[in-house]
Amino acid sequence: MTRPFSRTAAAVSAITALIVAAPVAAIAQTWEPAKPIEFVVPAGTGGGADQMARFIQGVAAKHSLTKQPIVVVNKSGGAGAEGFLAMKSATADPHKIVITLSNLFTTPLATGVPFNWRDLTPVSMLALDQFVLWVNEESPHTTAKAYFEAMKAAPPSTFKMGGTGSKQEDQIIAVMMEKAAGKKMTYIPFKGGGDVAVQLVGKHIDATVNNPIEAESHWRAGKLRPLCVFDKERMPYKAKLTDKASWNDVPTCASQGVPVEYTMLRGIFMAPGVKPEQIAYYNALFDKIRALPEWKEFMDKGAFKQSAMKGQEFVDWLGKNEQMHRVLMKEAGFIAM
Repeated sequence: MTRPFSRTAAAVSAITALIVAAPVAAIAQTWEPAKPIEFVVPAGTGGGADQMARFIQGVAAKHSLTKQPIVVVNKSGGAGAEGFLAMKSATADPHKIVITLSNLFTTPLATGVPFNWRDLTPVSMLALDQFVLWVNEESPHTTAKAYFEAMKAAPPSTFKMGGTGSKQEDQIIAVMMEKAAGKKMTYIPFKGGGDVAVQLVGKHIDATVNNPIEAESHWRAGKLRPLCVFDKERMPYKAKLTDKASWNDVPTCASQGVPVEYTMLRGIFMAPGVKPEQIAYYNALFDKIRALPEWKEFMDKGAFKQSAMKGQEFVDWLGKNEQMHRVLMKEAGFIAM
């Protein structure tokens, strides 16, 4: 039986103290990277985390925000465990950063891999990512309510839901939908969000719960249809992406009778044992990136929930969300035994 993760109060306090010992502005910028920055993506290519990392890589180079290049490296093995363990072992190396999604919580809980977010150094939350229920444009289900009612009426396992990985965010949402409907689906895992969207375009599955940015181009092309967003409120973006609709036109799932809510972290972590001035460097870098007009365009395009955090506020958020995922995964039967 896998033992639950534990750390001494002193260790956790040390991490927190390192992050919040002084405001970023108060720490002298005495450190800069001396070699290329390795930007680890613990997920496959084409997905939301990969797209955000490559966007950051591009705008940092365009505006000369770093003297050293940023090099994106995908380490998706073991549902992201490959990337997290590589970061955990890179003690005190300030030339590595990792972009995290909710597999920061789900992978160790589902696999028992010896990793926890406290093994790394939290830097900042860049945003929260939404999940949208998508169907093929030619699907007979034109609303989330119609899809959900059809799912409840169909024989068990009739509906095929595609998602990124097993026992991760997408399957958690699928299980929440199953519990709400009282009906099982067939969940089919794929390597990345880009592949999931392609499978839906090809009608190999009936629906997905992709992030907006992972399916946005297919929606523009008239191949996919968004039915609802798994959040308390509609996405605020009102610019038309098609000739008829914007992200703001997509209703909440709850308003359609699908009582499921879930958002996902897009955050930055460093290796353990890094110095305050090194954390300050990256926080300053991401503050500059968030101030760019390109960042606003990227947030609009991907319909992200804009929520930036750092320091103690971010640490507290991580602790609460780890517990939320532990409860969700226990209810789904996904905890490693």
